[in-house]
Amino acid sequence: MKDTGQGLSSKDIGHIFEPFYTKKKMGRSGTGLGLTVVWNTMVDHGGWVEAKSINAQTIFTLYFPSTKEKLSEETTEIDWRQFRGENQSVLVIDDEERQRDIAEKLLLTLNYKVKCVSSGEEALALHETETFDILLLDMLMEPGMNGLETYKKICAKLPRQKAVIASGYSKSNKVQEAIRLGASAFIAKPYTLEHLGQALTAALRRN
Repeated sequence: MKDTGQGLSSKDIGHIFEPFYTKKKMGRSGTGLGLTVVWNTMVDHGGWVEAKSINAQTIFTLYFPSTKEKLSEETTEIDWRQFRGENQSVLVIDDEERQRDIAEKLLLTLNYKVKCVSSGEEALALHETETFDILLLDMLMEPGMNGLETYKKICAKLPRQKAVIASGYSKSNKVQEAIRLGASAFIAKPYTLEHLGQALTAALRRN
């Protein structure tokens, strides 16, 4: 796919798949989630997306995996109510205000107690006086510590701290390392109520 616009700068093209990244002004159409959804859908199904800006044209190439399997006619619906919490405490660590608001609303619906911070530094300061049953942790945070650095420092004080990693990208090296440290699950942004509830339930049940 390609367009006939002005193309994208090298700075912008390196960020276009990030959640909520947009060049539009707040209050107008668009949230910056469209390309993130495309990226996660392709990668989760074994495909890939490549973006280039050449001669004032933006070109997106989508690579789909081949398969010989027959399409299933069955549909599976998940009832989010089976994943309701038991008033456990969740700390949301995310530098994006809109994502914190979304996470808080979903978590309250799922019957969790919620606190939100906008950086790893804030999370560490809060852990000086409070503890949480589980963290909902973003991997990409700017400026300051990223999610992996934050989780390492928290685990140094609380080695058994449970966490669910939330990221706009499919499992990166940083996500894999966080899981090796003890994080229980990874969910891709934008996530649904059902996926969030399922991930938290599984993580909290782990020993």
